[in-house]
Amino acid sequence: MNPTPAPAAPDLSLVSLFLHADMVVKGVMVLLVLASVACWAIIIEKTVAAIRLRRQARILASVAASGDVSERKEPGLAADVLRAGLRDWREGRDPGEGRNEFRTRIERAMRSVLAAEYRRVEPGLPLLATTGAVAPFVGLFGTVWGIMNSFFGIAASGDTSLAVVAPGIAEALFATAIGLVAAIPSVIAYNRLSISLGRIRTESIAMIGEISGRMARRAPRDAARSEDRRDVATAAAAE
Repeated sequence: MNPTPAPAAPDLSLVSLFLHADMVVKGVMVLLVLASVACWAIIIEKTVAAIRLRRQARILASVAASGDVSERKEPGLAADVLRAGLRDWREGRDPGEGRNEFRTRIERAMRSVLAAEYRRVEPGLPLLATTGAVAPFVGLFGTVWGIMNSFFGIAASGDTSLAVVAPGIAEALFATAIGLVAAIPSVIAYNRLSISLGRIRTESIAMIGEISGRMARRAPRDAARSEDRRDVATAAAAE
């Protein structure tokens, strides 16, 4: 008598789990994969931006240390910041404007350029935070839905063998796994990028304050403004 052949083992490959999943679970998986791809694109883009901003902050630090405040020909944030400060510096102090006010005006002009650059860099970071917070729960929703469908199938067939139960449970848990794969890198990258960009911005603002102080101490048109005011006062007294 020939022995009864053992039933074939269920196919639990990732592709098979996706293809045999319920439509709702498939939708959850696709959504999480798209979110993961978008987050990785943001992570790469913001990492490159942080490296570039770190390089520009070093340039500002070297300018502050050397005291050589002059326009730079190479493009970049540091050159734009210095150009904005030099524009106000060349105008000199307004009548009645003290050195502190003059320094504040120069610093404000440079900080506005810095702030505009960081406004261009920051978009995308909220998506990392949102994905890190929401993706596990979205995956859990897919898991709960898939397990419910598995239980309904077991109740309908009346077969509780592992070969019947395992594929449905595996499909459901696969959604949670994808959610964690999307969430964990997003949370880590968001925290690291936020801290890194915050430090670079703080350092750049400190260097801008030092550079503006150097500029304010040697305004190019202070002497000319003083001569004009003395000439006006002399002419008024003669009349």
